[in-house]
Amino acid sequence: MNKKIYPDSGVELTGFTAKNYDKIMNTMSFGLYRGFIKKAIKNMAIQQGDAILDLGCGTGRNANLMSDYIGESGAITGLDISEQMENQFLQKFKDRTNITFANKRIDQLFDLEKQFDKVFISFVIHGFPHEIRSTVIQNALKHLKPGGAFYILDFAEFDMNKMPAHHRYIFKKVECKYAFDYIERDWKNILKEAGFTDFEENFYLKKYVRLLKAVKAGS
Repeated sequence: MNKKIYPDSGVELTGFTAKNYDKIMNTMSFGLYRGFIKKAIKNMAIQQGDAILDLGCGTGRNANLMSDYIGESGAITGLDISEQMENQFLQKFKDRTNITFANKRIDQLFDLEKQFDKVFISFVIHGFPHEIRSTVIQNALKHLKPGGAFYILDFAEFDMNKMPAHHRYIFKKVECKYAFDYIERDWKNILKEAGFTDFEENFYLKKYVRLLKAVKAGS
């Protein structure tokens, strides 16, 4: 990937940032990222045998945590477009035949010709223009089994003007412009209109981060 499709976005990663993404996230979060990611994945209630689609999987860090729960009968498919991320992902799972990678854009409609028990996306969807987020949601819905769960780990909905000054300063400095729009939207309603139901929430980092679960209608 040589040119960013969304110049104002922070989710299309290349070069040094892609190669060192996990370290950068640890540093930027003052070491907190590792902890709440583990909590969030635990809150997903992953079962042995689950098939999971990880949208924007990055280096495979989250897939590695999820792999502890799926057992040998489960499977994880990671999707990303960064060659640097792909190399790191494949290296992590070179001995795991049930964990695979596909180089695909999640912001364009695709068809893997199979469905999953869970679809997971972590700190990616906020980085797209809002009209593109609907495509990501369509991809998730299409690839879920009826009754399957879509998990969005990302910023919660909050009023940035009510944040403590130092938190607000960091948010403004670090986040792309699309994040400011993301935190103001009613995501349960957006997902409901797309065909999801039965919402559940878990919050982290003083409720600035949320794991939002939405179930695909049907059984």
